[in-house]
Amino acid sequence: MTPWLLTGITVLLVRWLDNLDNPLLRRLFNWIPAILLAYVIPAAVSAAAGWDFSGDAIHGWSRNLFIPLAIVTVMSSLSVRQLKAVGWRPILLFASGSAWIALFPVLFLGAMQAAGVAGELFSDPGYWLGVPPIVGSWIGGSTSQLVLKELSACPEPVFLSVLVLDTLLVNLWTILMFQGIRRSEILNRKLGIRDSESPSDLTLPAASATGKWQTLLAIAAVVLLSQLLSDRFALQVIALSGAGLLLGNRIRDWDHAGALRLGGLLILLVMAVLGLRLRLESLSFDGAFLGFLLLWLISHFVLMLWVARRLNLHAAWVPIASMANVGGIATAPAVTSAFRPQWMPHAILLAILSMASGTFWGMLTLWLLRALGV
Repeated sequence: MTPWLLTGITVLLVRWLDNLDNPLLRRLFNWIPAILLAYVIPAAVSAAAGWDFSGDAIHGWSRNLFIPLAIVTVMSSLSVRQLKAVGWRPILLFASGSAWIALFPVLFLGAMQAAGVAGELFSDPGYWLGVPPIVGSWIGGSTSQLVLKELSACPEPVFLSVLVLDTLLVNLWTILMFQGIRRSEILNRKLGIRDSESPSDLTLPAASATGKWQTLLAIAAVVLLSQLLSDRFALQVIALSGAGLLLGNRIRDWDHAGALRLGGLLILLVMAVLGLRLRLESLSFDGAFLGFLLLWLISHFVLMLWVARRLNLHAAWVPIASMANVGGIATAPAVTSAFRPQWMPHAILLAILSMASGTFWGMLTLWLLRALGV
């Protein structure tokens, strides 16, 4: 079997399973998301058959074509004009949560270095290279996570550990945020918040058939052009992100929803290709690293509670903004629906904003960590 065939079968199988309306499968995907399954299946099949595709040319195609396509599609799905309906206070709360996710590991490492115990934090120093992909995942989702994996040169064993721990923590966090938003009125009273303002009504528009075709053609043209302008991956990421944002906000009748769906499919494709290089026997866990991740998440939530109190913003926006960061496009509106279903489109926009900004927050984290000697 060729790596292309194995990758294609994996993507089709995962998409098919993910779209089945089966309660048992729904529960499975609540704990083992499609992106993790797409990563593990090629590795398991290759290991069972004794195949080694780690040096195949498909990895070059993934880096030079599939990842750039995913970046443009995700960035072009963000409509800046629609963001105005969310309001500046929820966006500021969301941004504070993003900033803390990006800066906490830098502040933590700096404090440990000052105390002289930085080298004793984790059993494997390579875990620090897994931090930028986590920042990308918790702010930008899978696309940013993949880009930051490439930029940080995160080792495959560390990346697999990061994926597994990330999945467990995000599922746990989603459950906690469901409970948190249902108790937002209690939090309002405890924090002295008296906000009763609701965001403007918002409807997410659908694109015409012409808009769908022009979206696909424009995305393809931008990615092909980027291959001619630069062979430096970091510069391509910045250029493609800016181009995607311009496309989605300057071209009339842009298919924002279609671009987002295409981005999701491309992410599965990239993860399946990455799985061809994975060796499952290299999986390892570090208890100290897990504790570090828990402290990171909890402090993120506490900070946003403080910001909400300072802004006199309804406490329900804290779990919404947190899930827009950490959970993403699926879980943010789901958590919101447990409080006010009419706010679901606003949660979707915050999640898309997270996807659009996550790579840049992760690049900032990576730059600061390197400045500290990681």
